[in-house]
Amino acid sequence: MKILVINCGSSSLKYQLIDMEDESVLAKGLCERISIEGSKLTHEAKGKEKMVIEAPMKDHQVAADMVIKALLDPNYGVIKNISEISAVGHRVLHGGKYYSDPVIVDQNVKKVIKDCYDLGPLHNPANLTGINACEAAMPKIPQVAVFDTAFHQTMPEKAYLYAIPYEYYEKYNIRRYGFHGTSHSYVSKRTLQVSGLDPKNSKIIVAHLGNGGSLTAVLNGKCVDTSMGLTPLEGLVMGTRSGDLDPAVLQYISHKEGTTIDDLLTMLNKESGMLGVSGVSSDFRDVRKADNEGNHRAKVANEMFVYRTAKYIGAYTAAMNGVDAITFTAGLGENDGQMRSLICDHLGYLGVKIDPDRNKIKGKEALISTDDSKVKVYVLPTNEELSIAQQTLELVQR
Repeated sequence: MKILVINCGSSSLKYQLIDMEDESVLAKGLCERISIEGSKLTHEAKGKEKMVIEAPMKDHQVAADMVIKALLDPNYGVIKNISEISAVGHRVLHGGKYYSDPVIVDQNVKKVIKDCYDLGPLHNPANLTGINACEAAMPKIPQVAVFDTAFHQTMPEKAYLYAIPYEYYEKYNIRRYGFHGTSHSYVSKRTLQVSGLDPKNSKIIVAHLGNGGSLTAVLNGKCVDTSMGLTPLEGLVMGTRSGDLDPAVLQYISHKEGTTIDDLLTMLNKESGMLGVSGVSSDFRDVRKADNEGNHRAKVANEMFVYRTAKYIGAYTAAMNGVDAITFTAGLGENDGQMRSLICDHLGYLGVKIDPDRNKIKGKEALISTDDSKVKVYVLPTNEELSIAQQTLELVQR
């Protein structure tokens, strides 16, 4: 069976066609600058040359049609008929409290996606647009929504509720939802596979560290806590996001600067984090370079990130009353051995020991802790597209 995975942004459409017999990627590509001048499709198929098409894409419907044509192209494509695609799996950011599993798209599912526009204003509208476009281009093929918040729906009330008047949860569903769920789900399951831990008796912390980052505590295969909240703003220090802070900071700045709450939220999302503290960049590599060159603010930014991450690992160890494995993933987690080492330097009380040679790994699966480390520490590249394909296949085969 072949599953097409779609990830729509406001002006982009990423895709992969995966053969589920061996989970190999047959083709992948990106439609970018949709509805913007200079739009183009970049398509790569297994064993074939890359194809780049520069053509106007007035909307996601045009983009979806171009993807289908690319997959069917006699020279660059990988299928002969659209019926070879068994289902389409869509990454959808926010499913609110309504969905904890993938679901075949119908009108009720679309309504939930729309109802969550306020919770995912940049992503949910684009996700629904992509679903509608694929339905029009492939009307007889099942469309499946895989929600980025779904994996975290197993959190208990004590973890997902905020200590504000309960009426706001009842009226507006204000609670912690968490994000990067597809990644956390895939990586936690992969950790169980490579570690040999008992899925019914395991304590795993997944550190998804990139420009956006989050940690999740996974107890016996289920999420029991995660660092992002109602929105992706809560939790770690990130590339441009502040992470945790005293809410009164907003009132204080507002009174001093005369700024609106919308302006302040923009500041916390786009002008804070590593960028805001360092004054150098939101890219961790640039901040590291500046730190090495003696930039004090860059040094502090790096130290804040390490410190906050180590604190969350400690908190989640307490939440689960122990930890068997810690897994680093995503761009920073997979590729920055120095950052991993600095974080783990805080974890000596857990008996964590990192092997310097093993920790040199970049972008590949590896055990990076020593053989006598009391906690196993792994680097495992995430694969959200494969996870979406696996969940889609499981649903359509029921």
